[in-house]
Amino acid sequence: MKPLFLFATLIVTSTLASAQQAPRWGLGVGAAVSDSVYAGEGTRVTPFPLVSYQGERFYWRGISGGAHLVKRGGFSLDATLSARFDGIDKDDFGVPELAERGIDRALLEDRDDAFDLGLAGSWSGAMGQLDLGVKGDVTSTSKGHEVNLSYSYPVQWGATRIAPNIGVAHLSKKLANYYYGTLPEEVARGVANYQPGSAAVARIGIDVMRPFAGNWVLIGNVAYRKLPTKLSDSPLVEKDKDGSVSAFIGLSRGF
Repeated sequence: MKPLFLFATLIVTSTLASAQQAPRWGLGVGAAVSDSVYAGEGTRVTPFPLVSYQGERFYWRGISGGAHLVKRGGFSLDATLSARFDGIDKDDFGVPELAERGIDRALLEDRDDAFDLGLAGSWSGAMGQLDLGVKGDVTSTSKGHEVNLSYSYPVQWGATRIAPNIGVAHLSKKLANYYYGTLPEEVARGVANYQPGSAAVARIGIDVMRPFAGNWVLIGNVAYRKLPTKLSDSPLVEKDKDGSVSAFIGLSRGF
């Protein structure tokens, strides 16, 4: 599970929650296809369960959950807890791909996954939906934080809901340096020092949701993420790769 897989699951579980008009559970299965930006990791197909709960105050959506602090009209403010699956085991890097970047894989450390706490605000109306969120690492993995801004415009086509969306994520210096830079212990072993600093990552995508047969729903999305130069120049990133695509399809039933 890597950055694009995380992005796919977040979009899907959010889309699924929007279909739930009353407190309820959702249970299903899905599969994500993610094109990793890390050198030599390639494309990964990951099946996983979809579990969600939407209550009056608390909710859980796959890999994230939270509590509604304010919910009034088209505005909501939530406290959030989410898993960050941006980590990678060093053995998942490709040896020749890293060597082309001047890196010996044996000298690297793993990049660990983490948990983030945050706040998320959402405004929805006739002009679409605007979301703004900030979250920070509470596991002392990167000790960084991320700010997300996104806009979507849902369109109803019969029973099918289609939501084109755009967004940008601002990664703090500590967060970007941990997942895209080289670590102090690696530099001490002879790995080149690379610290990209804070960076903004843009994305564009489209989400689709199709209810059928009562409480069943088919969900899916396709998204593209564009890395800025300071991240694509990282020796941990595939050479000449400055963007990547993810896709997801899932099936869930509400109870």
